[in-house]
Amino acid sequence: MPVDPRTPVLVGVGQFTEKIDDPGYRGMSAVDLATEAARAALADTGAPPAEVATAVDVVVGLRQFEISGPMPAVLGKSNNYPRSVMRRLGADPARVVLEPVGGQGSQKVITEFATAIAAGEIDVAMVIGSEPGSTARYFADRQDKPDFTEHVDGQLEDRGHQIHQYIDEYTVTHGLTGAAVQYALLDNARRARLGLSVADYRHAMAELFAPMSKVAAKNPFSSSPVERSVEEIETVTADNRMICDPYPRLLVARDTVNQGAAAVLMSVAAARRLGVPEGKWVYLHGHSDMVEQALLERSDLSASPAAVLAAQEALQMAGIGVEDVSTFDLYSCFPFPVFVMCEALGIDGADPRGLTLTGGLPYFGGPGNSYSLHAIAETVVQMRDNPGQFGFIGANGGIMSKYSVGIYSTTPVNWRADRCTGLNADVAALPKVAVTKTPQGDGTIETYSVRYDWPVRTGIIVGRLDADGSRFMATTEDEDLVRLLSEGEPLGAAIRVRSTENGNRAVLA
Repeated sequence: MPVDPRTPVLVGVGQFTEKIDDPGYRGMSAVDLATEAARAALADTGAPPAEVATAVDVVVGLRQFEISGPMPAVLGKSNNYPRSVMRRLGADPARVVLEPVGGQGSQKVITEFATAIAAGEIDVAMVIGSEPGSTARYFADRQDKPDFTEHVDGQLEDRGHQIHQYIDEYTVTHGLTGAAVQYALLDNARRARLGLSVADYRHAMAELFAPMSKVAAKNPFSSSPVERSVEEIETVTADNRMICDPYPRLLVARDTVNQGAAAVLMSVAAARRLGVPEGKWVYLHGHSDMVEQALLERSDLSASPAAVLAAQEALQMAGIGVEDVSTFDLYSCFPFPVFVMCEALGIDGADPRGLTLTGGLPYFGGPGNSYSLHAIAETVVQMRDNPGQFGFIGANGGIMSKYSVGIYSTTPVNWRADRCTGLNADVAALPKVAVTKTPQGDGTIETYSVRYDWPVRTGIIVGRLDADGSRFMATTEDEDLVRLLSEGEPLGAAIRVRSTENGNRAVLA
């Protein structure tokens, strides 16, 4: 079908990975990792890379962990990450953007700047991401630390890290620092809803993730190309130690990676002008960007209405059903986001189509906010190799806080707008739970985790007060309660909570 010349198409994707045991391991910076991926994406367009690079109007950089909060970048950083990358490529785009924290950002900015292309505001955009966690670990105890400090003049639209939209003083005081403990609360809430034992739920998580490791084992860009069995994933050992209950290490996103990814999108008119072969063009048939309620206000901590609506909206826009999708990549930092999307789509880990093209965050690697850019790159390649098929990207950010979906195909389609503004208003209007920040008295455990990564094993509790049903958070080092949390069945257990100057404390009632 003929398409409008303003229709956006993805025309180039690139990835790069260096592993610490590679013979040529360099310990690269965030800028250098992104540069390698961007160089690969430009070459992938099939047009002269230098011409495409200089045609780029906007470059969007996805944040690394080292610039995702108030902490310093210990090895130094560029003051303008996107421009540092483009300078290495011999280009000077009119506009560069640094996106806030969030794993949904890869898909979100593809949709955002595809919309700008369709509106005639720009012709060519590039999205870049990288994570140098391996470099930081490698040089942590060495004297010969590199200095990656770099100052580049030029415009930068820094949207801020915005990490405080996911956490606040109350949640941080009660141990919600780091993604593992945050998602642990959600997975244990889901276990409560399903009525499963600790052992049965851990087995279900391992069954869900083991097939992903098979994909990672065959992916040349994987950070840990090792196939894992269900038994290996669910069995706690010295190597597969507990991180935060219910997760042993092999169920947790692998963030000590050196990975980069990039994607180039442009209008059909620009693709023709630059000489990008039509065999490279991939269209975005469906898209959505949804926002969940604040964590402690959600009426059901075991669910994510926003993520479900995101999937439904994108499929409806694309005019297809789940049965029409050939490939999936579901954000897999922990099992909970995968379980939620599987339930929404009516699929499971045994689906012959698989749940990932990369190999998943614990095995392929979890490069910070840019994981789904790797998933998009894999999807684009799959769609080109299988014209007419559809690929589904599910990208998750925050504490299951934001969810973006993209549906890709080589089949031509004109650009369409989604209905997410109205749908997000519907989610925001859902019933909320009252939160008590200074609770006193008797209550019950609604969900929980245990921090094994702290000097003293500590229980993290979300509970409900018996008096009024309001929700609260508390921590505990009480031996009996920590033992119940670690070794028993604490869901629904009676506790007593009191408020102190340093946060709420709980003991068994």
